[in-house]
Amino acid sequence: MAGTWSETNKQIIPGFYNRFKWMAENRLTQGTKGVVAMPVKSDWGPMKKVTSVSTESELIKAFGSNSTLSAYRLGRLVLLGQPSELLLYRMGDGEEKVPSITLKDTTSTPADAIKLETLYPTTRAFNVSVKTDIADETLTDITLYEGTGWLYTFKVSGTIDEIVKQINGQSENIWLKATKVADGNGTLASVVNQPLTGGSNGTENITNENYVEAMSVFEQYTVNVFTLDGIEDTALQTTVQAWIDRNKSVGYDVIGCFGGSSSTTVDDANTQSKAFNDECVVNVGNGGIYKGVTYTPAESACYVAGIIAATTMKESICNKETIFEGVHPKLSKDQIEDCLKSGTLVFSGDQTSTNAIVVDDVNTLKSYGEDQSESLGYIRAVRFMHAVNADTTITKRDYIGKTPNEDLGQKVVISALKQYFETLQSNGVVGDFTVEVDTDLQANAKDDEFFWKWSADYINVMKKIYGTGYIS
Repeated sequence: MAGTWSETNKQIIPGFYNRFKWMAENRLTQGTKGVVAMPVKSDWGPMKKVTSVSTESELIKAFGSNSTLSAYRLGRLVLLGQPSELLLYRMGDGEEKVPSITLKDTTSTPADAIKLETLYPTTRAFNVSVKTDIADETLTDITLYEGTGWLYTFKVSGTIDEIVKQINGQSENIWLKATKVADGNGTLASVVNQPLTGGSNGTENITNENYVEAMSVFEQYTVNVFTLDGIEDTALQTTVQAWIDRNKSVGYDVIGCFGGSSSTTVDDANTQSKAFNDECVVNVGNGGIYKGVTYTPAESACYVAGIIAATTMKESICNKETIFEGVHPKLSKDQIEDCLKSGTLVFSGDQTSTNAIVVDDVNTLKSYGEDQSESLGYIRAVRFMHAVNADTTITKRDYIGKTPNEDLGQKVVISALKQYFETLQSNGVVGDFTVEVDTDLQANAKDDEFFWKWSADYINVMKKIYGTGYIS
C-alpha cells in the first residue's frame, strides 16, 4: 500500500513519515544547513585543520582580531551574513613557526629552566614578565602581555616540574605551552617585558596548492557554500569551480562565491561570469562599503556566501538589504541589466532601503543546456535542488540494509518520500509533484538496487511587480 500520511489517513505500512516531514520543515525554517567554508590566512589559530565558529567572539578567540589578515577581516564578513556555521582552515606556507622565550634560574651563572612557546605559529607581540607575587611571597607571577595589553597571570610555585604542570594545566590558558629545560636551582629569575621571538605566521608564500589542500580537507565536512578569502585570481577560481563540479558528480553539492579585484571592470566581471556559466558558481561584480571600509568584489563575495547559507528555502536574496552602506563602483541601470543577463551578482542603492541591496540572486548559468531550465540560473532554485538531494540521500540510511527490496519495501520508501514533498507543497515551495519508482532503471536493476525519481513544479518568488494606472 502506497500513499501519504495525515492525521485522518494514517499509514498501515511502517515508515519514517514524521522524520521526512521534520526534515522538510527544518529546511523551510532554518535554511540549507547554513554552513560556509573558507581557507584563511592568520597570525593565530590551529594550522591546517578545520575550525568551526558561529559568532564573532568565537572567531576572535580562535584566530585573533588582526584585521590585516583574512581570518578575522573576512571571517567577520561571512558571519555578518548570519550563516549557522563557518568552517575555517588556516593555511601555512611551510615556514610557520611558534615564537618562544626561555626563563632562567637565579644561579650566579643563570641556567635555562623553562621554555615558553605559543600554542600556534604567530608574529603576535607577546611578551612575558616574571616576578614574586606581591601578596604571597611563596608564589611567582608569570604574566603574559600582548604589546602593552595584559592577557593573563600564572601564579605558580614549587619545583620546575610543578610550575610547568601548573602553566599547562590552566584551563584559561589559551596562549602558551611550557616545557622544562632543566631543574637548575628551582627558582625563576625576574624579567620585565621580555618578548617571545622567532615566530612566523606562514603567510608570506601561500600558493594555489595550499588552497587545493584546504579544499580536500573540507570534503570531509558538510559544506553548502565555499568562498575564497578575497582572492581574485581567476586561475584559482577556475580550479575551485572544477572541484565543485567534480564533487557534484558524486552527490556533494556546494555553491562557490567569487569576485574580482578593486580594479576589475564590470565588463571584465561579466566576461568571467560567462566563462564560468555554472549554476553552482556565483560571481560578484562590485564591492560593498561597510563602516567606512571598501571591500573588493572578491572580499564582498565572502558576505554573499554568508547570506546565501543563511537564507531559508522559501526565501531569496533577491532585493535583500545588505550590511553595506554604499557600493563601489556604483552602476548605472544599463550596467546592472548587463550584469544580470551575464550572470553577475551586483549590489545597488535602493530608495526603500537604508543600505545597498542585492539586485537579484543570479548565478553564472545563463547559457542553458538541453537538460537545464532557466530557473537554475538563480541561487534559490539551486539551493532547493541541493536541499532535496541532501535530504533524500541522508534518509537512505533509514532504509539501506534494513528494508526488503521488494514491492512492499519499495512502497514504504516511496510513501515516506512523498511526505517530504507534501510538506514543501503545503508551504508553497513546489506545486504539483510526482514521486515514483523509476521503472526504466528498475527493470534492469540488481536485486539490491532500488531506483526512484521525482519531479515537481518549482514555485518562484515574486521579483517583478507591474501595475497599470487609469485616470478618468
